[in-house]
Amino acid sequence: MNENTLFECDKSNIANTYARYGVAFVGGKGSTLIDINGKEYIDCATGIGVNAFGVNDEAWKNAVINQINQIQHVCNLYYSKPQAELAKLLCEKTNAKKIFFANSGAEANECAIKTARKYSSSRYGEQRYEIITLKNSFHGRTMATLTATGQPNFHKHFNPFLQGFKYAEATMDGIWKQYTDKTCAVMMELIQGESGVNALDKEFVKQVEKFCKERDILLIIDEVQTGNGRTGYLYAYQGFDISPDIVTTAKGLGNGLPIGACMMFEKCENTLTYGDHGSTFGGNPVACAGAISVIERLNDHLLLEVQGKGAYLKAHIERIKNVKSVSGMGLMIGIETDKNAKEIAEQCLKRGLVVLTAHQKVRLLPPLIINKTEMDVAIRILNEVIGQ
Repeated sequence: MNENTLFECDKSNIANTYARYGVAFVGGKGSTLIDINGKEYIDCATGIGVNAFGVNDEAWKNAVINQINQIQHVCNLYYSKPQAELAKLLCEKTNAKKIFFANSGAEANECAIKTARKYSSSRYGEQRYEIITLKNSFHGRTMATLTATGQPNFHKHFNPFLQGFKYAEATMDGIWKQYTDKTCAVMMELIQGESGVNALDKEFVKQVEKFCKERDILLIIDEVQTGNGRTGYLYAYQGFDISPDIVTTAKGLGNGLPIGACMMFEKCENTLTYGDHGSTFGGNPVACAGAISVIERLNDHLLLEVQGKGAYLKAHIERIKNVKSVSGMGLMIGIETDKNAKEIAEQCLKRGLVVLTAHQKVRLLPPLIINKTEMDVAIRILNEVIGQ
């Protein structure tokens, strides 16, 4: 199938829910992608933060193949060795007490929402069910997580939305304005990726933690995009020096296979019981085997490297003409310019650099293993496109 035939097949048979760029990737290695015509690209998108160790990663690939050669699926009516081992790893590295495995970030967030509501309902009655999220947040595409998303442009066409979500400005005054005796949780991303890679103020985050603990309100941190080494910390909340009650993650955990995790800490470790929640594919042994190879390699040395690489990219991008600001943490970077972000992404693609957009910003999510030579090529192309 050549490029034109592929494009025509896609348009004829796949739901028109994506505004695709005119490129079909078929292979690559590490931070290099190769399209159907053999052209090479520096990957600063990683499938929206998924391919944490890049394309065709040997350790991950071997772990996945080894598991496929044993058994590809075990339903959750039975025990699964990779699932138990991954849960143990995550608990050891985060001090979480229990893990629920799902298939995506949205499903992990669904689990967090249900856990928060049951925790509060069991203690204070069913009227205590409201969850405060932040304006400009993004939490997923299911009905509950779409409702939790604090962006009005997502709240179209699918009425009626679920009850019980309020949207606050990212200030304590904003939180207080939405708080009532019905509030059971505050849910937030520490870096709002889809709305422009906007990092929350650390003092505000600490104040929210204190606010929640004083009122027995659960603090849910959505680390679907920020987790698994992306920010230079195993999970971003560790860089904010807080102790959440629930942390959700996905994307980089799977390194290419679908997996999500809802990590429940001490306060709510026993909230979900038999029959409260479930998933056919959640914790699939092949996805878990791959995830183990990811988590095992996210050591302190690699995380420090990610922080250094992020600082290097930021320092050089800030010097580019027409760049107004650079935001983010580690290898999660947002670039604000006066130019159209979509056009910048298209021009970068023509020059062999894959980037993303987030609202009016250019977004970079390169592999954690990207090297200096590759970063320098990316900086040069960004300079050509943005600085011209």
